[in-house]
Amino acid sequence: MATVESLPAQEKIENATTGKWTIALRRFASLSLSTFIVLFVLRMLEWIWNGVSHQFPQEGFIFFLNIIVNDFVFFCKMSLVLLVVFALFCFVSLRVATIVYRVLAVLAILGYLMLIQYFNSTLVPLGADLYGYSWNEIKLTVGASGKLNVWTALLLIIFVAGIVFGLLWMGKKIRPGRVSSFVICLLIVSTSFLAYASAFTPHIFSVEYDNNLSRNKLDYFLSASVGHFFPEEQETDIYADSYIGDYGENTGEDLLASFNYIDEKEYPFLHADSTEDVLSPFLSKSATPPNIVILLVEGLGRAFTNEGAYLGNWTPFVDSLSQHSLYWENCLSGGGRTFAVLPTVLGSLPFGKNGFNELGNDMPQQLSLMSLLKKNGYHTGFYYCGDASFDNMNIFLKHQQVDKIKDKNTFPAGYAQLPSQNGFTWGYGDKELFRYYYADQQKEPVGGPKLQVLLTVATHSPFLINEQDKYNQRVDQRMDDLKLTDQQKAERKQYRAQFASILYADDALQQFFEKSKQLPDYNNTIFLITGDHRMPEIPMITKIDRYHVPLILYSPMLQRSARFQSLNTHFDIGPSLLAYLKNTYALKGPSMQSWMGSGLDTARSFRNIHSIPLMQTKTDLIDYVMGNYHINGTDVFRLSNTLNEDRVTETPIIESIKGAFDKFRQKNQQFIQGAPLIPDTLFKNWKP
Repeated sequence: MATVESLPAQEKIENATTGKWTIALRRFASLSLSTFIVLFVLRMLEWIWNGVSHQFPQEGFIFFLNIIVNDFVFFCKMSLVLLVVFALFCFVSLRVATIVYRVLAVLAILGYLMLIQYFNSTLVPLGADLYGYSWNEIKLTVGASGKLNVWTALLLIIFVAGIVFGLLWMGKKIRPGRVSSFVICLLIVSTSFLAYASAFTPHIFSVEYDNNLSRNKLDYFLSASVGHFFPEEQETDIYADSYIGDYGENTGEDLLASFNYIDEKEYPFLHADSTEDVLSPFLSKSATPPNIVILLVEGLGRAFTNEGAYLGNWTPFVDSLSQHSLYWENCLSGGGRTFAVLPTVLGSLPFGKNGFNELGNDMPQQLSLMSLLKKNGYHTGFYYCGDASFDNMNIFLKHQQVDKIKDKNTFPAGYAQLPSQNGFTWGYGDKELFRYYYADQQKEPVGGPKLQVLLTVATHSPFLINEQDKYNQRVDQRMDDLKLTDQQKAERKQYRAQFASILYADDALQQFFEKSKQLPDYNNTIFLITGDHRMPEIPMITKIDRYHVPLILYSPMLQRSARFQSLNTHFDIGPSLLAYLKNTYALKGPSMQSWMGSGLDTARSFRNIHSIPLMQTKTDLIDYVMGNYHINGTDVFRLSNTLNEDRVTETPIIESIKGAFDKFRQKNQQFIQGAPLIPDTLFKNWKP
């Protein structure tokens, strides 16, 4: 009888439990729909905001469908995680679970707002590269951008209040039924599993800006963060080196430069130095080794530099100089940010995990153009408008035993810094840097060769320069000079600050050369000009565009000028300069090197004899160029003579370049795990 009497009570308990979870299910569905609506509204606002402040995507309808699918898939994946969290807290209480969900939703939406703001400023989605910078570097970058102020903070508070109010209001208005709630949760779970199982990939647009805009910025950041903190083991083909040349007929690998490695297991990058001297046929020989001045211009991209630039030629002086120089119109920077420029240009060094300079005081023994020229009696110096501790540039230079490091902390009184934002500024303008350099050179004793590197900063976000009004007016004048259409003018005016800073940098370079002519050793000096990377704040059209920079060698010693279409990289500069000095002036150098580059190619027509990796940010090593092909992630592109890109679908070509990239990543992984670049004896024999 006791068992029979207990049945109604048991049923009541079961019904109560069922009712509790039904209420929880309906509450979760209500919260999810509210969150989805807020995210969707923000997505539409993001599209409109970027369209007005930059440009609207070319394929409007396809773009709209793409972001709807992308965002829905991401929302389902995010909601699956929130569903698990919500269910766990329901064991405590439904009220606690609701509060936890709303807190997480507000944080996610707030993060999304910040990521939208970042993209609107930089036109590049923020990923795990955030973790590649120190807290001081982040504070400087954010402070110099001028985005944080009282009004920004007030606007942020208003947004947070509006989001909280909107979620609470919609939570009361949106009350799905039991069946609807079940369908919503089932859709979330099934879509998430289908997306993971099928490795969902979005539509690829022909313009890189459209691809970046279509990405859900929160999805991109979270995915990159998970990959950073929980990296999957890199899948590389251990047999890659055995068949890399199998498809040479298709990829042009018969032209590729190759190295004779000494012992790849012990020293993955050490090889015989076989760099050819290609510069001496163009330069007259002087009685003493020439001075070398390398000008690294922040953000100087080929897209707006010199004749044939698809955004128009915004550097009239640099263009005129290139016509009296050796000019490589298709040069690639080693990185998409400044962190890579010194190790690639001066050391032709591998990246390691987060860029060579991130090794800090643990940098392994290496030989660079700076240290080897110092060993041969050169005086070495580095001049920078900003703080040389940024990206550990000062540590790298000290490892080369550079004689002189001048940055914004050494500028004397009388020099004007760039306009500040809330007390933050990157440092000094290009004109001030060159004026400081000239004054310092006048103090230098005449005689003895010098290698000096100058790095500018004015053409960097927030693009605030001295003489702002003057250069804003110059932008309008330049658009008339370029005979742009009304539509093109409207597009360029959206980037008035960027183009004004480019015109400013061009004027600064003109003044630099006018002053340099007054120095006693000018006639025995070789000048190189290149960008550290392409300015990303003006929309890019291809993946490779981020790295496409000009390379110009000018000197009074030049016997003739020449223009080359052959593709070269920053990795090739150091090896070629050293080969030239060794061949022409009998400078001494080691017979073995760990150069990544094989030297500059002076072919007049387009070709690429190099195989080289490119690192967009400190956490993104997904680019590799080999012959006429470029791989970005899993996508392979064919390069034209202007570095436009067409997607490749031929399996042999794709497998070949993937195999080459895998081979490099094997070597890079050895380096990350502690493999040395050069033997101790080689370093001891050639260090300054």
